[in-house]
Amino acid sequence: MKANVEKIENNRAQLTLTIEAEQVDSALDRAYRKIVKEVNIPGFRKGKAPRKIVENHLGTEPIFKEALDFILPEAYTKAVEETKIRPINQPEISIEQFEEGKDLILTINVDVRPEVKLGEYKGLEIKKPEVKVSTEAVEEHLKTLQSRYAKLVSVPDEPIKEGDIALIDYKGYIDGQTFAGGIEDNYALEIGSGTFIEGFEEQLIGAKAGDEVTVNVTFPEKYRESHLAGKPAEFKVTVKEVKRKELAPLDDEFAKDVSEFDTLEELKADIEKRLQEKMEKKARQDMREEVIKKVVDASSVDIPQILVDRRVDAHMSRLSERLQAQGFSLEQYCEAADTTEEEIREKYQEQAYQSVKTDLVLEEIAETEKIEVKEEEIIEEIQELAKEYNENVDALQKNLQSRESIEALSYGIMIDKTVKFLMDNAKEVEEEAGAEE
Repeated sequence: MKANVEKIENNRAQLTLTIEAEQVDSALDRAYRKIVKEVNIPGFRKGKAPRKIVENHLGTEPIFKEALDFILPEAYTKAVEETKIRPINQPEISIEQFEEGKDLILTINVDVRPEVKLGEYKGLEIKKPEVKVSTEAVEEHLKTLQSRYAKLVSVPDEPIKEGDIALIDYKGYIDGQTFAGGIEDNYALEIGSGTFIEGFEEQLIGAKAGDEVTVNVTFPEKYRESHLAGKPAEFKVTVKEVKRKELAPLDDEFAKDVSEFDTLEELKADIEKRLQEKMEKKARQDMREEVIKKVVDASSVDIPQILVDRRVDAHMSRLSERLQAQGFSLEQYCEAADTTEEEIREKYQEQAYQSVKTDLVLEEIAETEKIEVKEEEIIEEIQELAKEYNENVDALQKNLQSRESIEALSYGIMIDKTVKFLMDNAKEVEEEAGAEE
C-alpha cells in the first residue's frame, strides 16, 4: 500500500491510498466466500454457488462493498501511522478506482489536530504570594465556631431580630387563593439567612411570639416555579416561638467542647495551621493557573470549530445530568432561567475555546518534552482515587477497565505532569500579600 498526504486549508488533510491489485483480488475472493455462505441460490447448496452465479444473482455491489469493509479499516489505520497525521473526526472517503485486477485508489479527507506554535514556556516569572494568616482571620474563624455551637434559647418576650430562629406557621395567597408550596406549619426560619424570597424575613423583624404578621412579597421574575414567577403574594404568618443563639465564652472549656484540644490556645494554633494550609493551597493553585495562562497566551493555534463544539456538547451533557439528579430537565431549567439551550451554548463558546486551546498547548509541550505516563503512575492514581472516595481499590480498578476510562485517567496524569514541569521550570517572584484569609 502507498499513502500520500497533502495538507489542505482549515486543518484538513487529504490522504491518497493506493492498495495493490493482489490485495484487492484477495479481498474480493474473501468477500465472495463470506457472502456465498449467507445466501440461498436455486440449484445450489448453500455455500457452493460459483462466484459468477452469485454475482448474477446479487449483482457485484455486495461483494465489492464487503471487500472494501475488509480492506479499509486496516489500510486507513496503517496510513495514519505512516503519514503521522492525527485525525480528530471521522474521515470522508471517496473511491477513485475499484476494479478487479486493478489497484484500489481512495481519497480520504479528514480534519486533523491543528499545529501548535509554542511560545516561551520555560523560565516564566510567576508571582508567589506571601501567605500569612492574620490574627483577625483566626478570630473570625473562632466566631464562626462559636455561632455554630451556640445554644438556642427561647425568648418569648423579645422581638425578632436578625440571626434569631422564628418557629412559624404560614399560609400564602395569590389572587386570594392558596397555592401549592405556600402552606407550612412549624417551620424554623433563621432571620437573615435568605432562605425565603426577598422581603419575607425582613418583615418578621420586630414581631414577638404569639403575633400574627401579614407579609407581602413578589416572587422573582425568574423564579424556579414558573407559575409563580413575577406574581405578588400575601402570607399570613403566625409566630409561635422565637429562639436566640446564646454564645458560649471563648475559653478552654469551649475548646474542649468543640475540638480534641484542651486549651483555647491549642485550638487557635490548629485553626491557624489549617488556614495556613488552605491559603498555601490556594496560592499554589493561583500560581498554577498563572503559568498555564502565560504559556497558552504565548502560543498560537488555529482551533477547528469541531473541537469547540465537542467541548460545548460535553458541557451541555454534564449540565443536563446535574439537573436530572435534582429532578429537573434542561427544558425546565431554561424556562425558569428565561433562556434557551442555544443561548447557553453560545455563552459557553469562549470558555470552550480557551479550554481546547489550553489542552492542545499542554499536549504539545508534553510531546516536545517527552512527558509520558507510566503504568505504575496509573495504579498509584487509582489507589489515590479509591482512598479519596472511600472505595475498594480492586472494585474501582474493575470499573475503570474500559479503554476510554484508562485513557482519560492517563491523560489527566499527563496534563498534571506537564503543568508540574512548567512550575518546576518557572521563576517564582515573591509578592507581598494581604494577611486576610
